[in-house]
Amino acid sequence: MLMRLLVLLIGSATPFIAYAAVPASTAQPSVAPAFQEPFSSEALSQLVVGLLVVIALIFILSWLFKRFSGLSPVTKYMQVLGVLPLSTREKAVLIKVGEQQILLGVAPGRVSHLHTFDKDAGVDVTKPESFAEKLNDVMGKKIGKGKDE
Repeated sequence: MLMRLLVLLIGSATPFIAYAAVPASTAQPSVAPAFQEPFSSEALSQLVVGLLVVIALIFILSWLFKRFSGLSPVTKYMQVLGVLPLSTREKAVLIKVGEQQILLGVAPGRVSHLHTFDKDAGVDVTKPESFAEKLNDVMGKKIGKGKDE
């Protein structure tokens, strides 16, 4: 740790040592002004480009989240029970409308009805556990394991 600090101090002091070794008659003053205008065209262009990049990143991430999150909106009368990707562009979707379950084939530009299941058809899709329920199960197992040991 001390060695790293020493190397850092020597490395940062090297330009000053080299500048001090040059005779004063040949030393050139720095060209950069001590104060730069905060509203110069360069600063404003950097600000605008940075903001555009951040806004574009927000839109891209929100699109990706909607596309690949697997979350589907749940309404009172209709809900998506399951999705099975068949290829990169086609998928089979099982939806529940009222008491019926409908299997749909979804492809770019079209949706096809494949089959309709009655409630008694044996297609039973249980509601997945929420994150809180899964966390409670895992924490209960770990706490139970810790007490036994």
